[in-house]
Amino acid sequence: MFFSKKKWVLAPAAGNVLPIDQVKDDVFSSKMMGGGFAITDHNGKIFAPITGSVVDVFPTKHAITLKTESGAVVLVHMGLDTVEMEGNPFTILVEKGQEIRASDPLAIMDIRALASADKDSVLIVVLVEDDGVLQINRGQVNWGEKLFYYQ
Repeated sequence: MFFSKKKWVLAPAAGNVLPIDQVKDDVFSSKMMGGGFAITDHNGKIFAPITGSVVDVFPTKHAITLKTESGAVVLVHMGLDTVEMEGNPFTILVEKGQEIRASDPLAIMDIRALASADKDSVLIVVLVEDDGVLQINRGQVNWGEKLFYYQ
């Protein structure tokens, strides 16, 4: 009998974990992009939730696409409706093609700038094209904690 090894996705920030279906954006809450979770009430310091590589950094700096060592694609999306801010509240600490380890610094969100612009600072992590996410942890978490696994 063969057993699939669990592949963990870590909390990329300290804060309050919500199921993705509670995100106030239909694209994410309907799992159109895949399964995942959201973190609210965080301090804006974002860390890599997986070990792998940076596939892309969006030109508007609001999202980073990562690929795990096993080939799964993970999207780290910072805030809602933040595209129109043209990258101003984000400092990206990685670049396309860079190898990363889980818990490496990815980005910094300027929470005050987002609040001043009346933007939601929710941090969303999606396992792209996979809604088979098994939620493990809810409520308050620290960055680097195991949040969910997939197989």
